[in-house]
Amino acid sequence: MSRRLRLILLVLGGLVLALVLAAVIAVYLLLQPERFTRMLQTQARAAGLELSLASPASPTLFPRPALQLDGITLNAAGATAPILLAAHGQLALPWHTLFGGPTVISQLEIDSPRVDLDALQDWLAALPAKPEGAPPNIPRIDTGVSISHGSVVRGNEVLLGSVSLQAGSLVTGQPFPLALSAVTAAGTPVQLRLSATPRIEGNALQLQDITLHLTQGSTVKLALTGNAYWHGAADAEASLSGKLEQANAGQYDISLRLTPADQSNPLLLALKLDGPANHADLKLPPLALARWWNGLGDPRGPQLSVPPGSGHAEIASLEMAGISIEGLTVQAGIDAPAAAGTVAAPASKPAAGKNP
Repeated sequence: MSRRLRLILLVLGGLVLALVLAAVIAVYLLLQPERFTRMLQTQARAAGLELSLASPASPTLFPRPALQLDGITLNAAGATAPILLAAHGQLALPWHTLFGGPTVISQLEIDSPRVDLDALQDWLAALPAKPEGAPPNIPRIDTGVSISHGSVVRGNEVLLGSVSLQAGSLVTGQPFPLALSAVTAAGTPVQLRLSATPRIEGNALQLQDITLHLTQGSTVKLALTGNAYWHGAADAEASLSGKLEQANAGQYDISLRLTPADQSNPLLLALKLDGPANHADLKLPPLALARWWNGLGDPRGPQLSVPPGSGHAEIASLEMAGISIEGLTVQAGIDAPAAAGTVAAPASKPAAGKNP
């Protein structure tokens, strides 16, 4: 090899190395991993949470700008049991963010997350009460969400495994899709498909044209359509109706109607079920019912009591969500009393556009 050729190759190699170094520096300067890490940790602290990473976020530019997050841990402030553990995460960023645009995230991807319901409930219970008259915090999903290989646990007990979630952005007037699949502790696959058109007006969230499909293995299929409205806390309304199919039992007409809490009544869910040998017309307070259900699993000892609600039910045989009911007849005529925290303050709502 001639001296001139060696010189040319050395020059070309130096240029390539310089370009690679320049690209690495440009990626780091453009993405600024510390900026996004600080943003996430600040948002977590504002919610009473602590976010930590096993190693600093690492930037990538191709095939799209993103930050790689490894060893994600999310705790309630001062708590030792983590609410969320995840092996890996990725924040996808729009190109305009790199060139001085707003600090936004276009897609959040989490791999192998583990969510502990006990730790989550402890954090929710410790949240300070909202000042009277404070406007509600309407949830906003500006970022698409993708979760794979997840699990939901309660302590050391696995409730759901192989959790996969795909959700779009919650933007006014644009279809919002959500797809969830998981496997129960008994090995039964569960799938949920939801689509709706959100309308966010001030402090109110409306979900129009809701379509919901739920399947549990090959034994249960549920299809519902309707609308919903939420103005924060227990000020919520919904009207959904459709069909419930159970293998070897037939098809049922089902309707769900949620009415908001007021000064005299709690948030109430009216459930109607009509089909072969099974009939139900019940009014259930969801928040009080959830507390009753949690009381059954109290580690200090089950708190046995009559579930809250009113109405009647005649169930010859029904199996759903791992619960099997046979030969049940219920007649209750006492409505559940409104409990503290379940009654909404009076609120003036616009007459137009509220069609749950």
